[in-house]
Amino acid sequence: MTVIAARRYAGGKPHDEPLLLNGQEHPLPPAGSFDWVGLADPSPEEMELARTQFALHPLAVEDALNPNQMPKVEVYGQQMFIVARTAAIEEGENIAYGQTAIFLGSKFIVTVRIGSMRAHSQLRERLELDADRLVEGPDYVAHAILDFIVDGFQPILEKYEESVLAMEERAIDQFPEPSTIRRIFRLRRQFRRFHRIIGPMEEVCERLAATELPVIDAGARIWFRDVLDHVRRSLARMNGLRDTLASIVETAALLEQHRQGDMTRQLAAWAAILAVPTAIAGIYGMNFDYMPELHHKWGYPAVWGVIALICGGLWIRFRRIGWL
Repeated sequence: MTVIAARRYAGGKPHDEPLLLNGQEHPLPPAGSFDWVGLADPSPEEMELARTQFALHPLAVEDALNPNQMPKVEVYGQQMFIVARTAAIEEGENIAYGQTAIFLGSKFIVTVRIGSMRAHSQLRERLELDADRLVEGPDYVAHAILDFIVDGFQPILEKYEESVLAMEERAIDQFPEPSTIRRIFRLRRQFRRFHRIIGPMEEVCERLAATELPVIDAGARIWFRDVLDHVRRSLARMNGLRDTLASIVETAALLEQHRQGDMTRQLAAWAAILAVPTAIAGIYGMNFDYMPELHHKWGYPAVWGVIALICGGLWIRFRRIGWL
């Protein structure tokens, strides 16, 4: 059985008797009480028990078992169904995505984790120590779960920020190696996928924070606004990293273009200087019968003097304009 935890809470405190997930409909908990069931990678048979026991909508149950759902909020009568996507760093720089589905009723909350690497045990323990908040009911627990999921994005962003800033510093001093260029494009692909998968979380939190929904108390919306702010900050940081990677490529291309321009100018300057003796040699290499300079006593030194004068003048000129 993949039931991680199943407890009834009364007055913000866990009930002494265990809560069984047996597929039998239970009477509603008394006032001030609610049930919280946490499932991890359940089978269809186990989800059927939860569906029968809490009268969950079949379409929501089907979506909860689909690991490729996008974040969304659905209302089924007096129940709500929320899908959130989780993210965690795998080995290397790949991001592993998971899913947490939340079934929310006035007297219960059922969470279904599929592929999520972060368990809710620590979150449950922390909430059980704060009876004043837990007594507010399932909608507060739903907020805490979403906040826990969104906070899990921060280690990913911090790790990527360190890598991207280091690459940015190196790109200023030297053109990136081919391996670095490939890494940059891999990271950009990761960031695009992150935004595509996690981006709809903003719409989910915005709806929870601003829309009248069956089991969300009006006083609880302020908690979801806080989660919405965290989601927006995370997406803004990821977009900033993506823009930084794009600027690294552009800066490296500009620096390389400038370096190649310097080399081109140097080659052009030396070509102009060497063209002088080449042209003079070509003139005196022509087969004319009468060339007076060839028989002049100072003809040879004069030619070298002209070559040195012109070449020296060109060299000084190119040095002054920064070509050499």
